[in-house]
Amino acid sequence: MKRRITDFHQDEAQDWVANLDCGHRQHVRHNPPWMNRPWVVTVEGRNQFIGSILNCKVCDEKNPPQTDDI
Repeated sequence: MKRRITDFHQDEAQDWVANLDCGHRQHVRHNPPWMNRPWVVTVEGRNQFIGSILNCKVCDEKNPPQTDDI
């Protein structure tokens, strides 16, 4: 299901995670050559992607949004 990015945070391994408007979260790693997202490593890059659409795999599986805070 298509969801908008509302913000970003880092997990315990310091990987970047997108917070989605459904309440779920999704990693947005820059790990070439498998994941090429150089924009995620800078504040400016991440800010450009606020409001962008990601496919929420958790919503696709019909799981309810997460409500716990990280």
